[in-house]
Amino acid sequence: MSKTVIVWFRRDFRLSDHTALEKAISYCEENDAEWMGIFQLDPHFTENIDLHHDYFFQTVAQFQNRCQKENIPFQIVYGHPIDVFEKVTDTLDVKAVFFNEDKAGYGARRDEEVCDWLKEKEIEYHFYQDYYLHGAQDVRKQDDTMYKVFTPYYKQWRTLKKPQVIQIDLKKVKNYALKISHSLNSDKEFKNVLEQCERDWKAIGEKSAHQRAKRFVKERLKDYDHHRDIPSLVGTSKLSPYLKTGTLSVRTLFHMVAENDNKGAETFIQELAWRDFYGMVHEEFPEFREREFQTKYQGIPWNDDNDRLNSWKKGETGFPIVDAGMRQLNQEGWMHNRLRMITASFLTKDYLIDWRRGERYFEEKLIDYDESSNTGGWQWASSTGTDAVPYFRIFNPTTQAERFDPEGTYIRKYVPELKNVPKKYIHQPSKMSEEEQKESKCVIGQDYPHPTVDHKEQRQKVLSVYKERT
Repeated sequence: MSKTVIVWFRRDFRLSDHTALEKAISYCEENDAEWMGIFQLDPHFTENIDLHHDYFFQTVAQFQNRCQKENIPFQIVYGHPIDVFEKVTDTLDVKAVFFNEDKAGYGARRDEEVCDWLKEKEIEYHFYQDYYLHGAQDVRKQDDTMYKVFTPYYKQWRTLKKPQVIQIDLKKVKNYALKISHSLNSDKEFKNVLEQCERDWKAIGEKSAHQRAKRFVKERLKDYDHHRDIPSLVGTSKLSPYLKTGTLSVRTLFHMVAENDNKGAETFIQELAWRDFYGMVHEEFPEFREREFQTKYQGIPWNDDNDRLNSWKKGETGFPIVDAGMRQLNQEGWMHNRLRMITASFLTKDYLIDWRRGERYFEEKLIDYDESSNTGGWQWASSTGTDAVPYFRIFNPTTQAERFDPEGTYIRKYVPELKNVPKKYIHQPSKMSEEEQKESKCVIGQDYPHPTVDHKEQRQKVLSVYKERT
C-alpha cells in the first residue's frame, strides 16, 4: 500500500495558489508518497439547502467534475469529521493530512477536533493560513494586543509585505496523484444534496473566477472608488463568492489589483483589509456571532415582532430602497454592499429587531456568506461591534435612496410594482395622490405597502434605548 497524503479541501476549491496543496506536493516529493484530495460532506450543512448552500455545493460539484476530467484524485466523503477521517484512514495508509486552517466559528471547532484525533492516531497534520492576506497575529499594536479601530489597523496592515502568489506545477500535482483508486465517494448522499440545488449559477469555479477578476481589474477597477456605492451600476467586483468558496485566492486577487496605481485600486485593497480585520476580530472574540462586542450593548431590549421581520425578509417594508435590496438578495443570493448597510440599519434601528436575526437570514441567502465579515457588518450597522457606526448615526432609508439611487433605477429593477411611479415619488410612493397612484398603476396599500413605520418616531425610540446604555 502506497504512502498517502490527504489534502482536505473546505473553502478553497482551486488548483492554483493553494498553500496546503503546494506543501502536500513538496511532502510527496520528499517522502515518495502520493496524494488525494477529500471534501468532508458535513451533515451540519446539508439539512437546509438555501441559496448560500446551493451555490456552495454546486461549486464543489464543479470542482469534482474538473478533477475527474484531469485525472486528479478528489473524493467527497459524507459524515461527521471524525467518521470521515476514520473511513479514509481505514482504507488508505495515511501519513499526513494538509489543510488550510479555519480559525473562527464552527470551522475552528471542527479543525481542533480533527487535529486531536489525528494526533491520537499518530498521523501528521499540517495547517496553513491561506484564507486571508494576514492572519490575526500578523497585525498587532506595539503591546501585542489587537486593534479595535480599523484605520490604525489598516495603516499597519498596509506596511506589511503581502504574501506572494504560490506557483503550483500541475504536472507535479498529477505525477504525485494517488494511482490506485479507492472509492470513498458518497455518491448517493452528494446526489441527494445536488437534487435540492435548484439554481442555474453562471460562471462557477476557478476558471470563471480568474476571467471575472481580470475583467474587473481591466474595466472597472479605476472607477471603483466612485461607482461602488451606486447600486444601479455594475461598479463593484462581484468577486466575493469566489473568495468565499476559494475558487479565487485572495493573494492572486491582491497582486492583480496592486499592479494598478489609482484611487480605485487603493479603495479596493482597503476592502480586502476589512476582510482580514473582521477575521482577526472573530478569532480574538470567538463569541462574535452570538454576543455584542461592546459589552454595554449586550441585553438591548430588542423587538420580537415577527410580522415586521417577515416584511423585511420579503422586501415589503414600504421603504423602496430597503425592499429593493431584500428582493435582490432573495432573487440573486447577493446584495450590493451599500444595500447591505441600508437593510441592516433598517432592521436594527427602524424595526429595533435583533441584529442576530438579520445575520442568520443573510447566512441562508448570501452566496458569498462569510461568518466573520457578515457578523462584522451586522454589528457595525447595529452599533454594537468594534469600530461600529456610532448609535446616534442612523441611516435614513429615504435620504440614502435619494443619494445613491437618485433616479430610482435600482428600485424599479427589483420592485417592479413601482416602475411607473414618477421620479419625484419613487422614494416615497405613499405621498402620491389617489389619482397619481391610479395613473402609476400602483395603489398604496394594495399594489405596494404603506410605510410600516414612521422613521422619525423610530429614530427617537432607538436613540433612547441606546442612550440608556452609554
